[in-house]
Amino acid sequence: MDDPRNAPARRANVVVIGGGNGGLSVAGRLRRAGVTDIVVVEPQTDHYYKPLFSHVAGGTARASQTVRPQADVTPRGVEWVQDAVASVQPDADQVTLGRGKRLQYEHLIVAAGIRQDWDAVPGLPAAMLSPAGASNYLFDLAAKASPLLRDLRRGTVVFVQPPGPASCAGAAQKPMYQACAYWQRAGVLADIRVVLLVPDPTIFGIPAIDAELDRMIAEYGIEVHTDARVTEIDAERRSLIFTTGTTGHAQSLDYDALLVEPPQSAPPFIAASGLAGPDSAGFVDVDVRTLRHARFRNVWALGDAAATTNSKSGGALRTQTKVLAQNLVAVLRGREPRARYDGYGVCPFTVSRSTAVFAEFDDERRLTPTLWRTSYRESRLNWIIDRYVFPQVYWHLILQGRA
Repeated sequence: MDDPRNAPARRANVVVIGGGNGGLSVAGRLRRAGVTDIVVVEPQTDHYYKPLFSHVAGGTARASQTVRPQADVTPRGVEWVQDAVASVQPDADQVTLGRGKRLQYEHLIVAAGIRQDWDAVPGLPAAMLSPAGASNYLFDLAAKASPLLRDLRRGTVVFVQPPGPASCAGAAQKPMYQACAYWQRAGVLADIRVVLLVPDPTIFGIPAIDAELDRMIAEYGIEVHTDARVTEIDAERRSLIFTTGTTGHAQSLDYDALLVEPPQSAPPFIAASGLAGPDSAGFVDVDVRTLRHARFRNVWALGDAAATTNSKSGGALRTQTKVLAQNLVAVLRGREPRARYDGYGVCPFTVSRSTAVFAEFDDERRLTPTLWRTSYRESRLNWIIDRYVFPQVYWHLILQGRA
C-alpha cells in the first residue's frame, strides 16, 4: 500500500477543519456564494444535532432524532474528507491529516469545536461507565440519562456544570428541570434531593435570566451550590468531593444518580500548530469581530475553537458563519473584510417539560432578544421553537448555508 505521506498534497481553495454545525454551515454559505473547491475534514461518520441531547436526557425526545449520516448533511458541492487533523503548518498553507495525507489551502477555516476532557476529574470516566452516571454531552450518555432519571423515585441526584471554557455550559441544567417537572407530576419530587453544582457566583450571570431560573429552582426545591468544582468521584461508592468558594472548602456528597457536563479545553493541535495566541487559552487567535486570524491572514476560525469573547454556544454560530463567509468572500474578491460579529450568543433553557427560557445576550452580557422582547421569560412557545422548530431549521437550512 502506498504511503499517503509520499503522495502530492491535495490543493483546495478552502479547507474547513470540522464538519459540525459551524464547519458545514460556513461551507454551505461559501458554496452558495460561488466559492468552489471546498474541502471539509471531519473524522466522524455520524452527525449529531447536539442541542437536542438535553431533550433526550430529559425524556422529551428520542436519541434517534439527533443523528444523521455525515454524508447526507454535507452541503452539495462540498468535498468531505473523513479523517482527523494531526497538525497545521500555517507558514506553508498546509494541513496534515491523521493518516498522513496533506491538504494545501488558499484559505483555512478552523471549526474544530472544543475537546471534552473526561479524564480531568479523577474518577469521572468510571462514574460515566457505572449504572448511576450519565451526561447530556454525549449521544450514548444522553440516551442513558433518560431512563436513569425516569426510574428514580427517591434518593439524591447531582447535576454538575464545569468551570469555563465550556460549550453552552448552562445546558447541564436543562435535563434537571425536565426531570424535576416529571418527578413533580409523578408525586415523588419531595422524596428526591436534587443538587446542582455551578462554578459561578450565580446560576447564569445575567440578572433577568437568573431571576427566571431562580424561580424554577425554588419551585422544584433544588439545592444549589455556587462557586463549586468537583475534584474527585468514587464511582463504586457513589460519592464525590467538591470545593466551594475562594477558600476551596471541600465537601463530600453521596449520590444515587449523577449527570455531569465534562471539563473542556481547546483541541491540542491548535496550540501545537502555532494558531493560538499568548492569551487565547489554546484557542485560535482571531479578531473577535472579523473572525480572521491575528497573524495568518488566510486563516479564519469560528465557534468553540475560536478565541472570541462571546459565551461559547451553538447558538452563536448562525451569526458567526454569516460574518465569516461574507468576509472570506470579500477577501477572495480583493476587498477588505467589513462584516462584524457582534458577540451574540443564545442558550435556551428548558425549565419544564413544556416551557423554556431563551437567554440571548452579547459578549458584554447584555440581553439581545431576536425573537421578541420578552423571550427571556418562560413560555410554551419558546419550548416549541427549541424542541421542534430549531431541529428542522438545523437539518434542512442551517447545514446547507441557507439560514
